[in-house]
This record gives sequence, C-alpha cells and structure tokens, in this order.
Amino acid sequence: PHPLLGIPGERTGETAILSDLFGARWAMHKRPAHLVEPPIKEPNLNTFTFPPVEACFENDWESQVSNFVAEHPDYFILASPGFGIFERTWVLRGFEDMLMDVAVNPEFYCELITVITDHQLAILDRMLKAPLDGILFSDDWGYQEGVLMGPGRWRRFVKPQLQRLYARVHQAGKIALNHVCGSVREIMPDLIEIGLDVLESVQPEAKGMNPYELKSEFGQHITFWGGLGSQSTIPYGTPLEIRNEVGRLISEMSVGGGYILAPAKGIQPETPVENMAALVESFIVQEMAEG
Repeated sequence: PHPLLGIPGERTGETAILSDLFGARWAMHKRPAHLVEPPIKEPNLNTFTFPPVEACFENDWESQVSNFVAEHPDYFILASPGFGIFERTWVLRGFEDMLMDVAVNPEFYCELITVITDHQLAILDRMLKAPLDGILFSDDWGYQEGVLMGPGRWRRFVKPQLQRLYARVHQAGKIALNHVCGSVREIMPDLIEIGLDVLESVQPEAKGMNPYELKSEFGQHITFWGGLGSQSTIPYGTPLEIRNEVGRLISEMSVGGGYILAPAKGIQPETPVENMAALVESFIVQEMAEG
C-alpha cells in the first residue's frame, strides 16, 4: 500500500476520510489532500509506534522495480520514500503544533525528526538494494518568501538528518535528489555541503529562486531540475512567451551541464489548452534537436 493511502476510512457523500500507515487521518476530497487529525496529540513519543518497514512496500516491490528497469534500459530510474522527514513531523503532529514544537519544545522536535530519519533510513536500506539510479526525496521546507522554520532552525534540526540520508544514498553508489518547493536560496550552500546532487522544482516565483542566478552562483556544485514557472509563465504567459522561456532555459541553464529541463511544478488546471500545447511542442522540438 501507498504510505499515504494505505488504510481505508469512511466515505460520506463527497467527503472521503482515509487513514495512512502512520495513523494520520486525511480528507481526500480536497486539493491537495488535507490533514484532518494527526496521530501524536502531545509532544512526546511514549504512545506512538512507527509502522513496520515491510508495510511501506508492496509485497512484490523489488520484482516490479527489476522488471521496470529491465524494460527501460536507457532510462534514469528513481524511487521516492514519500513524505520527507520535515513533512513527516507535521503529519504526525499537525502543522501548527509542529511549528510550536520547533519554537518551544526543541528537544522533543529534535527527538521526533531523529527517529523519523531512523525509520526512513530503514526504508532506504531496502530501496537501495533495487537496481535504481537515484533516490528522489520530497520535503517542502520552503514557502514563497523563505525557509518555513527559518534557516537557523533548519540547520539545527533538519540539516544533520538530511546529511545522514544523502550519505546512505551515496554509500550505495546512487544519486541523491530532493524535491522542495518555495524559496531555499538561503540554505543552498548547506545543501551543497551535505551532498545533495540535484535540487528539483527551482520555483522561479519564490524569493531568490531565479534559475539563471542560481545557475551562475551554484551551478558548478549542483544540478538544477525545473525552473519553468508553473505559477507564471505556463498558465499566464502567451504561447510565444512559453517557447521563448524554454529556449532561454535550454541555452543558458545547460552551459557546462547540470540542468534538467522541466516545469517547476505539475501543470495546473488554470493552464489554457493553447499554453499546454505550446509547452509540449517546445519540449518535443528540443528532443528532436538533441536526437
């Protein structure tokens, strides 16, 4: 079962409540899924038990991966452990209580994110036995203006745990990638320091996340994946503006390597059909040029 949708809940009319493997309850009829009830009500772990690692995988997961790799020998194959360690802290505690823990219960928060990382390392150990090329972590530390808990607290609580995860991936000879939305410009040197190979999303609308400036300052040390504005250019630009921006990304971000062309986020419902067509066409033209 998927670690988010693992255990059925109740469904009434348009309302669907599901429980995940960690005991959190979710409203699935909203976009995105909305946390209804976290499992840890007080800042202690005395009554909480993490799910067994085996429950986080389908029974034939390894064979599915091996078969997919065999069928796609020219693909770069990634797998993801799901919620990142920061995201898991607010899933277990609720977002507001998580932020309060960071500020007024720092010892508990440190314990919480450490044991979450221990659990994810156990998941990683099984994933890394598969014939994968890399692990794509997903952990949204940022919002439009900066790092949610502030760069100082991020460095205290999150950074050392991420370093453990990236190190485990590198020990297996694989690539460490991380999806993160929002502005993480303030902690880019830290991400490079602890061994992140690829930063995915590169949301250009967020503060300090201009992809061309990031490439100029950090491009020798890390690969960027994304950078095409899903909150701006794709839904609200003209088809010509989309084609021009794709062309600029290709010409400027690809210098010296270290760039993967992609929208910063999934294509949003407000995107006009003609913009979607221009986006697909511009990518196809690029693929044909390279082929």
